[in-house]
Amino acid sequence: MPNRLSSSLLSTDLKIKIYKTMILPVLYGCEIWSRSLREKPRLRVSENRVLRRIFGLERDEGTREWRALHNEELNDMYSPNIVRVIKSRRMRWAGHVSRMGERRGVYRFWWGNLRERPHGRPRRRWEDNIKMDLRELGCGAWAGSSRLRIGTGDGHLRMW
Repeated sequence: MPNRLSSSLLSTDLKIKIYKTMILPVLYGCEIWSRSLREKPRLRVSENRVLRRIFGLERDEGTREWRALHNEELNDMYSPNIVRVIKSRRMRWAGHVSRMGERRGVYRFWWGNLRERPHGRPRRRWEDNIKMDLRELGCGAWAGSSRLRIGTGDGHLRMW
């Protein structure tokens, strides 16, 4: 696969389509991941590595030498980064679960207290990730029973 993404025979648009259809589906089920803070840069590094293969090298105007693209340039060329896609999918799933109702098993699993948490520093839970994502959006506090609808059709987070 890496040789195909760096091939000059394929257009950049086709390479991005390959990336979206063959590499991003690995994120299947990311809605329920309880991701830690150290995994966020790892995901960005792996995505930037693939994007550098897709977009190739660029000629520097000053020195006229070929160089790899910087992270900011990659972000400008390919907008929805992988961390943002994971957050939007997780927020969409949280909205689905919050609208299910208390009688559904999924709702009770995510929002019910099944057991006490162990002693020591608590591990980050899925609900903690949702609250942190909402804080980043500027939405404030959120209780699991409130109604939440988030649009994520294009990989960008929007509140309705």
